[in-house]
Formats: sequence, C-alpha cells, structure tokens
Amino acid sequence: MFAAALVVGVVLLVPYLGLDIDDSRLEVSGTLHYRMLVVHIFTAAVAIVLGPLQFMPGVRARRTLHRTIGRVYLVAGVLPSAVTAIPVALWSGRIVTQIGLTTAAVLWLVTGGLAYRAARRRDFSGHRDWMTRNYALTFLAVTSRVLTPLLLLAQVPFVSGDAGPIGERVRSLIPVGQTLGWIVDLVVAESVIRRRRRDGHHTGSPDTP
Repeated sequence: MFAAALVVGVVLLVPYLGLDIDDSRLEVSGTLHYRMLVVHIFTAAVAIVLGPLQFMPGVRARRTLHRTIGRVYLVAGVLPSAVTAIPVALWSGRIVTQIGLTTAAVLWLVTGGLAYRAARRRDFSGHRDWMTRNYALTFLAVTSRVLTPLLLLAQVPFVSGDAGPIGERVRSLIPVGQTLGWIVDLVVAESVIRRRRRDGHHTGSPDTP
C-alpha cells in the first residue's frame, strides 16, 4: 500500500511542480481554480504518503511518532485537501464529479474528525476504525487510477470503431472511476474492520492502538 501510495503521490505532483497552468492535467476555468487544484493535489499527496505509515506496527509502537505523523496527516493533508476538493469538484462542470467528489470530501472530513475525537477520548479501537475509513477515502487517488482503465476495457466489447478518440473516452470515465473508487474503498475498509473485530473477539485479545 505504501509503495502504491508513493508512486501515485509522485505521479500526482510532477505535472504541477512548475506551477504552470498550461501543464494542468485537468481543465481549469481560471487562475483561482488552478490554485485550488494545486493546493488540493499537494496536500492530497501528503495524506496519501503518510497514511500507510500509521498502520505500520513499528510506527504505532512509538506513540510520539505515531501522534506526530497523524497530526500532520490530518492538518497538512486531509483537512486542506478535502476543503479544496469541494470547489475543484463544483467547478468541474461534470455532475458525476460534483456529486461524487463532494460527497467523498465531506466523508473525508467527517471520518478524520471522528478519528481525532476518538483518539482524544483514548478510544483507540474506535480511532483505528475511523482512521481505516479515512485512509480508504484517501486511497481513492490510487483506486480511481486502477478502476478507470478497467472500465475502459469493460467497454471494449460494446463500442464500435467510431466511438471516438480513446482520450475522450478516458476523460468521460474518470468521474465514474472516482466515484466508484471511494465506494469500493469504503466497502473494503468495512470488511477489514469487521474482520479485525471478529478476530479480536475470537482470540480474546484487546484491540490495542
């Protein structure tokens, strides 16, 4: 997961390192839209790369390091990236993107807030569950890049030779891949949480942080 997150984080950042609006991979309506997109991408990369570290036993065993990474993940990653994702989605002009990514951004903020609240209450089991859901939403950046080409391949038997350039078809499928991505990720996260609870119950071991 960490390796995939690192690769996608680099892929996300590269086109925007020069801060040139002409290099944007997404269509933007102006300077403000582009700036919001850049903030969203840079902070999303922070969340994508830092998130997996929080689930590594070696990091979790070092409480100070775990707390520090977690705070940076939420404050410098999730919070600004989710907040800027909303206007970026609304300005996209695509209804699927507007609904799908705005919903994901709101859930991203909510799960992050609930994870932080659980940690403050020393409810470490709840904290881990909410962080699992939160990173599932973060991992959307990875999952959507897997689902979009799969959706394109699934269309092949049903499209004719005059279906249009492949680039246009990919762009039309990106919003669908993004929306399906966070839904799939949350389903996987819930299955992981349920299995973890079941295994903890059967073994009688506490769900330690």
